[in-house]
Amino acid sequence: MISLIGIVVVLGAIAGGYLMEHGKFLVLVQPAELLIILGSAIGTVIVANPIATLMRLVKGMLGILGGSPFNKAYYLESLKMIYELYNVARKSGTAKLEEEVDNPGKSQVFSKYPKFMKSHHAVHFLCDTLRMAVSGSVDPMEIDQMMEVDLEVHHRESGEPIAALTTMADSLPGLGIVAAVLGIVITMGALGGPKEQIGEHVAAALVGTFLGILLCYGVFGPLAAAMGKQNDAEAHYLGFLRMAAIGFIKGLSPLMAVELARRSIPSGVRPTFQEVEASCRGGGKSS
Repeated sequence: MISLIGIVVVLGAIAGGYLMEHGKFLVLVQPAELLIILGSAIGTVIVANPIATLMRLVKGMLGILGGSPFNKAYYLESLKMIYELYNVARKSGTAKLEEEVDNPGKSQVFSKYPKFMKSHHAVHFLCDTLRMAVSGSVDPMEIDQMMEVDLEVHHRESGEPIAALTTMADSLPGLGIVAAVLGIVITMGALGGPKEQIGEHVAAALVGTFLGILLCYGVFGPLAAAMGKQNDAEAHYLGFLRMAAIGFIKGLSPLMAVELARRSIPSGVRPTFQEVEASCRGGGKSS
C-alpha cells in the first residue's frame, strides 16, 4: 500500500505543478500515446519472458500493493511455531516430528499457523529439510549445503520478474520517443492546415515523450525496486528458517534453536528475547 501512496504522490506533484503553471490538463490526456507506449512495453515483456515469469511478475506487483507480510508479528508467530514443533520432537520423539513434516497440511502444529501455510515455498523448505534431518542418513553439512542450493535457486527465480520489470521500465523512454516520432509524422501531414490543429499534434507528440519518461522513473522503475525489497524480505525469512533448521540439526534445545533463529532476523523486525520467551513459554523462566 505504501508503494501505491508513493505513486499517487508522484503523479499528484507533477499534475499539481503543471496546473499551478496554468497548464491545460486535458492536453496531457492522450490515450493513443499511452496505448503506443504502454502497450509496446507490455509486448516486449511478453516476448522476452516465459509464462511462469510473467505470472510471478503479476503476482509480485499485486504483492506490492498488499505490503510485505514479513513483519515483527509474523516472525514472532513463526518463532512460536518452531518452538512448538521442536517440542514435539523433544517430548514425543523424532518419529512424531516426521509425521508432522511429512504431511504439513494435516499437522497439529502447522494447522495453528495458516499464515505460514500460505507460503508454500517456506513450508516445503522447512519440512523437506527437517525430513532429511530426522532420517539420520544425511550428514548435517550436506543438509546445510542442500538448503544453500535451495535458497540460491529461489533467489535466482525470484529475481527474474524484477529483471523483466526493470527492462520494461528502461524501455519506456525509448518507446516514448517512438510515440513522439509518430506524432511528428502526423503533424507533418497536417501542415497547411489550421495552426491550432498543428499545435495540438505537436503537443500530443511531446506528451508521448513525457509519458515514457514519467512511467519509467515515476511508476515502473520504483515498482521494480519495491519488488526487489519485497524479495529481499522473503530471502531474509528463508534464511531465518535455515538457521532454525540448523538449530535442530545441531541438537539444540527448542528454546536455544529459537534463539539462534531469532538472531538471524533483520533488526528492524526482530522481536526481543523477552517477547519470544513470553510467546513461546508464557513468560516462564528459560532453562
